[in-house]
Amino acid sequence: MMRPRLAGMTAPKEMAEKWLRVLMPWRGGQSPPSKDPRQEEERRVKANDRGYNEKFLYADNRIKTSKYNIFTFLPVNLFEQFQRVANAYFLFLLILQLIPQISSLSWFTTIVPLVLVLTITAVKDATDDYFRHKSDQQVNTRQSQVLIKGKLQNEKWMNVRVGDVIKLENNQFVAADLLLLTSSEPYGLCYIETAELDGETNLKVRQALSVTSELGADISKLADFDGEVVCEPPNNKLDRFVGTLTWKNNKYSLDNEKLLLRGCVLRNTEWCFGLVVFAGPQTKLMQNCGRTAFKRTSIERLMNTLVLWIFGFLLCMGVILAIGNSIWEEKVGGKFRVYLLWDEVLNNAVFSGFLTFWSYVIILNTVVPISLYVSVEVIRLGHSYFINWDRRMYYSRRDMPAEARTTTLNEELGQVEYIFSDKTGTLTQNIMVFNKCSINGRTYGDIYDEFGHKVEITEKSPCVDFSFNPLRDKKFRFHDHSLVEAVKLGEPAVEEFFRVLALCHTVMPEEKNEGELMYQAQSPDEGALVTAARNFGFVFRARTPETITLCEMGKHSTYQLLAILDFNNFRKRMSVIVRNPKGQIKLYSKGADTILFDRLAPSTEDLMYTTSEHLNEFAGEGLRTLALAYKDLEEDVFAEWMVQLHEASTALDNREERLALLYEEIEQDMTLLGATAIEDKLQEGVAETIACLTLASIKIWVLTGDKLETAMNIGYSCNMLRDDMSDVFVITGHTALEVQQQLRSAKEKILGPTREIANGEKDLEKMDLYRNDSVFEETITSEYALIINGHSLAHALEADLERLLLDTACLCKTVVCCRVTPLQKAQVVDLVKRHKRAVTLAIGDGANDVSMIKTAHIGVGISGQEGMQAVLASDYSFAQFRYLQRLLLVHGRWSYLRMCRFLCYFFYKNFAFTLVHFWFGFFCGFSAQTVYDQWFITLFNIVYTSLPILAMGLFDQDVNEQNSLRHPKLYELGQLNVLFNKRQFFMCTLHGIYTSFVLFFIPYGAFSSNVRDDGSHIADQQSFAVTIATSLVIVVSVQIGLDTNYWTAVNHFYVWGSLTIYFSILFAMHSNGIFTIFPSHFPFVGTARNTLTQTGVWLVILLTTTVCVMPVLAVRFLRTDLYPTMTDKVRHTQQASRRQRPQEQNLKRVRRTSSRRSAYAFSHQEGYGELITSGRNMKVAVPVFSLLRKRGEPATGATVVPWSSGSGTREGENTQGQ
Repeated sequence: MMRPRLAGMTAPKEMAEKWLRVLMPWRGGQSPPSKDPRQEEERRVKANDRGYNEKFLYADNRIKTSKYNIFTFLPVNLFEQFQRVANAYFLFLLILQLIPQISSLSWFTTIVPLVLVLTITAVKDATDDYFRHKSDQQVNTRQSQVLIKGKLQNEKWMNVRVGDVIKLENNQFVAADLLLLTSSEPYGLCYIETAELDGETNLKVRQALSVTSELGADISKLADFDGEVVCEPPNNKLDRFVGTLTWKNNKYSLDNEKLLLRGCVLRNTEWCFGLVVFAGPQTKLMQNCGRTAFKRTSIERLMNTLVLWIFGFLLCMGVILAIGNSIWEEKVGGKFRVYLLWDEVLNNAVFSGFLTFWSYVIILNTVVPISLYVSVEVIRLGHSYFINWDRRMYYSRRDMPAEARTTTLNEELGQVEYIFSDKTGTLTQNIMVFNKCSINGRTYGDIYDEFGHKVEITEKSPCVDFSFNPLRDKKFRFHDHSLVEAVKLGEPAVEEFFRVLALCHTVMPEEKNEGELMYQAQSPDEGALVTAARNFGFVFRARTPETITLCEMGKHSTYQLLAILDFNNFRKRMSVIVRNPKGQIKLYSKGADTILFDRLAPSTEDLMYTTSEHLNEFAGEGLRTLALAYKDLEEDVFAEWMVQLHEASTALDNREERLALLYEEIEQDMTLLGATAIEDKLQEGVAETIACLTLASIKIWVLTGDKLETAMNIGYSCNMLRDDMSDVFVITGHTALEVQQQLRSAKEKILGPTREIANGEKDLEKMDLYRNDSVFEETITSEYALIINGHSLAHALEADLERLLLDTACLCKTVVCCRVTPLQKAQVVDLVKRHKRAVTLAIGDGANDVSMIKTAHIGVGISGQEGMQAVLASDYSFAQFRYLQRLLLVHGRWSYLRMCRFLCYFFYKNFAFTLVHFWFGFFCGFSAQTVYDQWFITLFNIVYTSLPILAMGLFDQDVNEQNSLRHPKLYELGQLNVLFNKRQFFMCTLHGIYTSFVLFFIPYGAFSSNVRDDGSHIADQQSFAVTIATSLVIVVSVQIGLDTNYWTAVNHFYVWGSLTIYFSILFAMHSNGIFTIFPSHFPFVGTARNTLTQTGVWLVILLTTTVCVMPVLAVRFLRTDLYPTMTDKVRHTQQASRRQRPQEQNLKRVRRTSSRRSAYAFSHQEGYGELITSGRNMKVAVPVFSLLRKRGEPATGATVVPWSSGSGTREGENTQGQ
C-alpha cells in the first residue's frame, strides 16, 4: 500500500514533535496538526481501518483553543509578561538593589509591587484561559455514534479518528469533516444548515455517491465498507474539495457536494452516515479559525517605547552625576577623607563615580515607578466594571448585560477607525417578515387613524386576528385588517395573489403532528412568503413530484405540478405551471419587478404604473420587493411547448440556452397581480448606530458570507449605500487581471478630478506623494462605495494586488465584501492592520466570525442565534449591535480620555518628584544622598498621590454621556491620538522638569538666608527635605485639581484625604512615640513640628506652589479663550445649561430615500426545482392522499398525471441551492 507522500517527515521527527506538543503546546490558540499540513501533499484514508490510518499520525478530533496548560502556564505567562519592557526594567532594578555597595534603597520597595503586578496579571490570564479550557471541554465531550467493530457505539467527539464511520441524526452538529456515504432521504440526499460557517441559515443540499447510498442503514454493510479516499491535504477552502474514492476496484470522483463540514447542522434528514476525512484542528472550520493573539493597546506599546526613552534619560543623568562625583572626589573629596573614609572596595575617584552611577540609577528609577502599572491595571479594571454595570447596554429580553471579557483594551475603544461587521445576526436579525403588499393597485400593510392619517406601527399596535385559521403560524404578525377582509370576501385578485405565494416556490413542508407545519426553505424570503399565504388562508400542506396540496380557506385542493421554471441568477424569476382543480392550466410567476414588467400583457400597463409607484414606496422604506403575475395557458399551446421542452432538456448541445429560450417564450403576456414587500429585519437601532458612528469618522466595512445582492440590500437598508452616492463599484472579476482592471478603473474614477494640474500637465511624482498622504482621503468630496465578492477578493488579497485593493477601498465611504470565507474576513482585517496605522474592531455573532474577531485589535461578540463561539473568542460582548455606539462613543472615549490624562499627570508628578534628586546632587558632592527620607520615597506613589489620580482615571469626563452621543465628532480626538503621544509626553517631561527645578531652588534660595523665628539657623537637611516634600505634595494636589474636569464626592475625599494622610504620617514619623518604638528607623524627632510651625516655611511653600501653578493656569486660560477646541465649546454649552435637566438625544429612525428595488429575486439562489420534479428528494410519490384519507378529508383536484418529459433533468445531475 502507498503511504501519503510527505516532504521530509520521518518517524523519529514525528515522535519528537508529538512529545514537544505535550510539553509546549502552541501559543497560537488551536492545537497543531500532527504534522504541518503544508508538507502533506495528499491524504489517504481507509474506512473502518484505524490501524492503517494511524500510521500517518493524522490529528484526532480534539480541539484546543486555550493558550496554556498546568505545566506551561508559569513559564509562558512570565515570558509574555516580561515582554513588557517595564517589567524587565524593574527586574533589572531589583537585581541592582540587592548589591549593598550601590543601593541606598531597600530591595523590598521594588520586589513587593513587582510580584503584585505579575500575580494580578497572571490570575487574570489564568481565569480567561480557564474559560477557554471549559469551552473546549464542552465541545470535545459531545457524544457521537461511531461504528466500531461492527457496532454503533457512543464516543466523545475527541475520540473520533480519521477513517471512522459515524452516524448523525436530525438537528445534530457534524462532528468532523465527513464524506457523506448514505442518508435516510432518497438518492442519498441530505440537508444541512451552514450558519456556523458562512452565517446563512438557509438549507443546502448534499448528495452521496449512488454506490454508497445503496448501503442504507445496514450496519453490517457499513462495517464491511473498506473504500479508500485519496484527497487534497487539509486546507481552509470551504467551497472546494477534490478527491477520489476507490472501492471494489472502481474509482469515483469526489467534490464539495459530497462533503459535510464540521460546524454544519443536519436538518430535515432523519439520519445519515459519513466517513471522517479531516478531524479536529485539520477540519476546514478550524483551519479558518485565527490564532489567539496577545493583544496590546497602542498606548501600551507607546509606553514601552517611552520607558526605553526614560531609561536612556535616566542613564544620561546617571552619567552626568557619576562624572560629577569623580571630579568632586578628585578635586574636593580628598580634603574630607580624613573624616569620611572610603569603603574598602573603593580605591580611586573613577571607581567611585562608577558606583555612584549605579546608585543614581536606583535613586532616579522612581521616574517610572512600578505603581504606574498597578494603577493602570486598577483603572482598566474599573472601566471594565463600568461597561458590565451599564444598564443602557443591558438586553432585558434575554437577560443579557454587556460584558468586558478583557481589561487590557478599554482605552483603545476610544481610538477605533475601522469597524468590520458581519451582516447576518449582527446587523440583521436574520428574520424575514411579510410587511406590506400591493394587490390589484391597492396597498396593504399600513394602518390609519379615524382621520385618515397613517399611524406608525409599533409593538403595541393591534394585530390582525387569524383565529379563523386553525393552521396559522401563531408567530406571524400583520396589522392591516382590510387584507383579511378582502380574503374573506373572496376577491379574485387577492385569492390569486396568495395562491401564487402558496404554489410558486421550492419549500419543503414537514408536518410531524396534526396542524404543526414546519417549512424548510432554501432562503428566509421564501419561508416568509409561504408563511404569509399560510396565515391568510392559503396553506401549503404537502408536495409530491407531481402535485402540490393546499388548504384554501379550510378546503383542501390538489394542484397537478406540470413544470417548474426554476430561478437562476440570469432569469431573476421563478415560475410554476400547474393544473388547478377545475382543470385549468395556470402559469404563476414571481420575480424582480424590472424583469417581470417587461413580460406583462399591454392591458396591464395602468396597473403596472400604479404598482411601480407602490414598489418605489416599499423600496424607500428598505423593504425587499417582489412582483407577482400569472397567465392562463391553452391546452394545445402548452402541449406543443411541452414537446419542445422535452427535446431541449434531452439535447446534447446548447441545452441551457434552448431551455432559457423556451422559458422566455412561455413567460410572456402575463397578467400582473401585485407585489410583496418583505422586511429583512434589522436589529433595533442599527441604521441610527451606523449613522452616528459614521459621523464619528469611523469607517464601517461589512464582511458577510451572504450573496452580493443580499448584502447590497442590507447596505441600502442601513443607509450605508444610498442613491445619491457618486458611484457604487461592484468588483466581480474571475481572474486576477480582471480584478486588477476593475480596481484600477474604480480608483482612477475616484481620483480623476484631482489629477489635473493647473497648467494641464500631470506631475506624477507629486501625485504619488499626494495619494500616499492619509489626509488625501479626507479631500474626496464625493461619496463612493465598493462591493467585492469572495472570488474576486481571493485575487485582490494576493501580494501584488492587496495594496491596490486597500487604496481603492479606503477612498470609498462604504465597503461591502460578500461571499467571503472566515479566513478571508481575517485577511481583510489584517490587511488594514498592516498598512494603516489605525485601530480596527471586528464584530460578529457566529463561529464564522471568530477568525476576524481574533485578528482585529478589538473583537466584539454578539450573543445571537448562531451560538456563543463569537462571544467566547471576543474581548467584549453584548446582545445588540446598537450598543456598539455607546461602547465606543461613551465608554471608549472616556476610557481613552481618562487613561491619557492619568498618564500625562503621572509622568509629570514623577518627573517633578524624582528630578529634585538630580538638582540636589550638585550640592551634596554627587554622593547619591537622597533629598527625601526613605519613607517618603516609599509612600509618595503608593499612599500620598495614588488615590487622587485613581479617582481622576476612573471618574473624570470632559463632557457628559448625552453630549458624547450628541457630538460624535468629539471621538476624533482618540483617532488622531492627540491626548497622549510622544509630543504630549515631551511636554509633560518639560513641565515636570520645570516643577522639580522650582521645588528645589526656591526653598534652597530661601533657606540659604532664612532664619527661624527665634533667630537660629533653619537650614538643616531634614527641615529642607520636609519643606520640599510638603511643597511637592501640595503642588501635585493643586495640579490634579486643575486637571480634573468632573468632580465627584470620591475625588474630593481622595484629594483632601491624601493631604490629611500626608500630614498625619509626617508628624507621626517625627514624633517622640515612634522614635521610642523604632529609634533606628525614625531618628529625626520633632523635625516636622519645628519646621512647619515657622511662618517663613509656609511662605516658601506658598511661593513655590504659586510659581509652579501660575504658568499652567495662564497657558490654559489663553488657549481656551483664544483657540477653543470642540471639547471646550461643548463643555461651555453643557455648563451653561447645567440648570436644565440634560435630555438624551432621541435619534429618529433613519429612513431610506432610495428608489432602488430591493428585490428578493436578486438575492435569491438557484432552487430545488429540478430535485422536486425529478422526485429524488421525495420518499413517497403520493403521501398526501393516504394522509387525507386517514383524516376523512376528501381530496379535490385533477387526476394526477405523472409528468416525466419536462423536468429537464440530466441523469447524474444534482441542482443544488448553493
